[in-house]
Amino acid sequence: MHDASHAFLKELLTTPSPSGFERPIQDVVRSWAKPLADSVHTDRHGNVIAAINPAGKPRVMLAGHCDQIGLMVQHIDENGFLYVQPIGGWDMQILLGQNLTVWTRQGGIPAVLSRKAPHLLTNDERNKTPQFTDVWVDIGVKDRKEAEELVTPGDPITPALAYRDLRNNIAASPAMDDKVGVWVVMETLRLLKGRELSAAVFCVSTVQEEIGLRGAKTSAFGVDPDIGIAVDVTHATDTPGSEKKQVGETKLGGGPALFRGANVNPHVFERLEQTAKKFQIPVQIKGAPRATGTDANVIQLNREGVATGLVGIPNRYMHSPVELVSLDDLEAAAILLTEFCASISPDMDWTP
Repeated sequence: MHDASHAFLKELLTTPSPSGFERPIQDVVRSWAKPLADSVHTDRHGNVIAAINPAGKPRVMLAGHCDQIGLMVQHIDENGFLYVQPIGGWDMQILLGQNLTVWTRQGGIPAVLSRKAPHLLTNDERNKTPQFTDVWVDIGVKDRKEAEELVTPGDPITPALAYRDLRNNIAASPAMDDKVGVWVVMETLRLLKGRELSAAVFCVSTVQEEIGLRGAKTSAFGVDPDIGIAVDVTHATDTPGSEKKQVGETKLGGGPALFRGANVNPHVFERLEQTAKKFQIPVQIKGAPRATGTDANVIQLNREGVATGLVGIPNRYMHSPVELVSLDDLEAAAILLTEFCASISPDMDWTP
């Protein structure tokens, strides 16, 4: 991987961005995009939109969401323990015992999430999954007064953010979902710089996907694209217990996944597939029998409709603090989108 691009990926993954609190990571995106794009602006929702050849035809929007799932402080008890509610979808059994960071106005505060030790649990407690009201966040304070000097209700919390290289060019980090999508979109921006283009290309880091695809809806309305491609993670099924009969077969390192189905324009899918074959880019084909839970859903439904595609980055252990992706898949996705955008001409018909 290109050295500066690898450093950019690490910075994305170690910058907090719970839904509704994306400003820090969008600062990172703006800094990356500014020397590469013809224009960079941020809309009132917080989406960052970097454009190349903005007067070109047709208009192409590439979108990856920068927000991650997290927690929010709801209550501080008399002993200074924090009670929280989820931002996005968590599995409580994965959260228990995790190192966390509470992101306050003064900066990050180390914390842990826990409950009673297993020795002290009743049989009923031991045999059921706890609710958020049954667990607490401990920041090591003496009492409520000390906690309130540091923390305010509404402060967001993330797992302790870190990037780790594993074997075979696989990387581990919280919030691969979907900071890797942002990386692919913004790496495409880098690869397109200096290329001759007919199309206008808008590379968008969208906000608040994890709580309802919100940023893609507002940014698509503002960009008004003819073609829109969302880049998000998809479940890798090369792990024990994965039900391939239900979700298909997808492997880390097998290339990005190209989706087919009602949420995807057939011409966009075919063009992506043809581009992959032409440039010998490995891809994996997946079916999407219904509207997807990705930015592609709302991009497709923008205004009178957008010719939409969906590129998935295979991801193990989604919505956990130990998500895994292959760096090879990220690079392949960025090259695919670069050549796709470079191949588009104004005379192409995207009508199904």
